[in-house]
Amino acid sequence: MKPQYFLITIAAVTLYFLSDLFAPFLKPIIVAVLLAVATSSIFDMIKHKINSNIGATICMTIILSAVFFIPLIYFIFNIVGFVNSIDQEIVINMFDYAKNLVQEIPDQYSRVKDQLRLLLEQVDIPVLIEKIISFAAFVGKNSASFMIDMVMILIFYFFINLYKTSLSTYLIELVPLNHEDGKTLFMESSNVMSIVLYSILVTAVFEGLLFGIFIHFFGFDGILLGVLYGFASLIPVIGGALMWVPIAGYEIFTGNVSNAIIIVSYSIIVISLIADTIIKPIIIKYINLKVVKNPTKINELLIFFSIVAGLSTFGFWGMIIGPAMVTFFISIMQLLKKYSNDVI
Repeated sequence: MKPQYFLITIAAVTLYFLSDLFAPFLKPIIVAVLLAVATSSIFDMIKHKINSNIGATICMTIILSAVFFIPLIYFIFNIVGFVNSIDQEIVINMFDYAKNLVQEIPDQYSRVKDQLRLLLEQVDIPVLIEKIISFAAFVGKNSASFMIDMVMILIFYFFINLYKTSLSTYLIELVPLNHEDGKTLFMESSNVMSIVLYSILVTAVFEGLLFGIFIHFFGFDGILLGVLYGFASLIPVIGGALMWVPIAGYEIFTGNVSNAIIIVSYSIIVISLIADTIIKPIIIKYINLKVVKNPTKINELLIFFSIVAGLSTFGFWGMIIGPAMVTFFISIMQLLKKYSNDVI
């Protein structure tokens, strides 16, 4: 047996046992690595400005916590608290009010009126509340492990950034490609993943802020609903409607029809048309040109489907893992195209 075959066999066996040993930490490690790769351009900018590797690492960890993890923790605690405070009597009164509104619909719309009446009659309020409470219990039960994962991700993210230079150099040398191609593969993956991550963050933060600040003036929890709107906005076309339609419906049920009209108008005109169609692409273009080292254009539908596929396969963290796998594949295809052109 040739020495290299023996070493490959030993390495494969060792890798298997290492993966089994670190199995509980594999997902946090993968997510931390992907986040570190995606945010490498910002890390390099901060490091260049403050001229400190440890300082840049601390700054990036704090930024990641503030932008990504703190809103999630706030959402988990608030959604559980909200469900626990549900008053069955208030829910019954809301449905009674909705039935009265349906009764006031003119008879010329009798078909719509009958369908709405049938829909409301089929709602079993005690069963509905029981399902909501069971969902809250499920969220509460899994929130502990979720927060542990978040802490582990932050820890791994910190150390990956701290030793980024030595780790990237070692991995590039380990890849069986020449140095330039290995570096190109890393840079292409980093650029594409950066655009995907920044697109997700810009969409979620920008539209979440617009909705959260606005809805706060109507007496709602602006932070909670802003976080929810941020996640909902990642779904193309109907994402924002998943938030403002129920809120507008609630305002109608409580007799505030004018508030409902204002909320719907603001959500459609200001957020969907002006912010999403005009302002957001300008911000993403600026990030693409100024922050990312080599600007790259990624189809938004590709990002969307990779997020959906990631969520369905890997759970919440699939929102990061899914796009990363797709972008890495794109990077490999681009490198393969380069090799094909060289051969031709």
